[in-house]
Amino acid sequence: MKRLLVLENGEVFTGKAIGSERERDGEVVFNTGMTGYQEVMSDPSYCGQIVTMTYPLIGNYGINRDDFESIIPNIHGLVVKEASPFPSHFRSNLSLDEWLKHFDIPGIEGIDTRKLTRMIRENGTLKGRLCAADEDVEEVVEHLRSIPFPTDQVATVSTKTRFVNPGTKERVVLIDYGVKKGIVKNLVAEGYEVMVVPHNTTAAEIRLFQPDGIVLSNGPGDPKDVPECIETVRQLVGDYPIFGICLGHQLLALACGAETGKMKFGHRGSNHPVKDLRTGQIAITAQNHGYTVLPESLEGTELEVTHINVNDGSVEGIRHKEELAFSVQYHPEASPGPEDAQGLFNEFKEMLRAARKGITHA
Repeated sequence: MKRLLVLENGEVFTGKAIGSERERDGEVVFNTGMTGYQEVMSDPSYCGQIVTMTYPLIGNYGINRDDFESIIPNIHGLVVKEASPFPSHFRSNLSLDEWLKHFDIPGIEGIDTRKLTRMIRENGTLKGRLCAADEDVEEVVEHLRSIPFPTDQVATVSTKTRFVNPGTKERVVLIDYGVKKGIVKNLVAEGYEVMVVPHNTTAAEIRLFQPDGIVLSNGPGDPKDVPECIETVRQLVGDYPIFGICLGHQLLALACGAETGKMKFGHRGSNHPVKDLRTGQIAITAQNHGYTVLPESLEGTELEVTHINVNDGSVEGIRHKEELAFSVQYHPEASPGPEDAQGLFNEFKEMLRAARKGITHA
């Protein structure tokens, strides 16, 4: 069955339908990873987006039960050059098409994903719709131009209730803005008692838990869409060691007086080089974000840049000059890989130890 991908700029791509038969709107973005499509599709940070995979063959190793980053996926669609109908891997349980159908996610294959990617790189991310081949394209384009980008993604993907992963070491409160399973798994592996709380948990409520440290998770969308989260982080800085990841990184920056802005097409993939300015080392990182901390806005704040993107020079990491707080724009838990940046969890561990000794500055 034919399917269309219609963009708000009037461009139309015609391909073959995979997955669900439903029609869906979304922000069309691209991911440059060669593998890791299962983690990408289940990453809550893709909430509301139609994801284009730039690697030409997707689904060749199927879908397994273990590599999900969330229980319920929140992507609005998938775009691939070729979807493998016969996956081959000893852990595979489902094909890509079967999994998309199960979660009612539409997809399209057989289009020129290189052309689409170049278009996004030149024009920025675009709103799009996956729809049937007989749709009135002019009506779809008019509809896409009239609708705003969503602003409620964090509330959509965050946990609604508190829960605890027991441990024998420090108590870490993880504020869930759309956390990936891999982040929780890394914290649990350290032996921490990990208390996961909803995104709108107040600073007063968090203090009642008497945490030893706080992790600000990854998540979707514009950090300025959740001002209550910014205020919570602002009230917690200086009271507890803080480690921010991705959206959590942007929230820490905003809480400390810096600014964020929307990128033209963002960073999405598992092959982004990041330089640690403290050591000169370069790590290959997994990333998924469309917003960034503006470097000029850090002047006059108590924040300093610790990491930069090698490709475009954007801010990839910051730390507070006086308090125990730092953050990175990428995903150190490596879900999917690589694992170059997992040492950041050791930095957080040392920060927790420093706090327990009564040290109040980095």
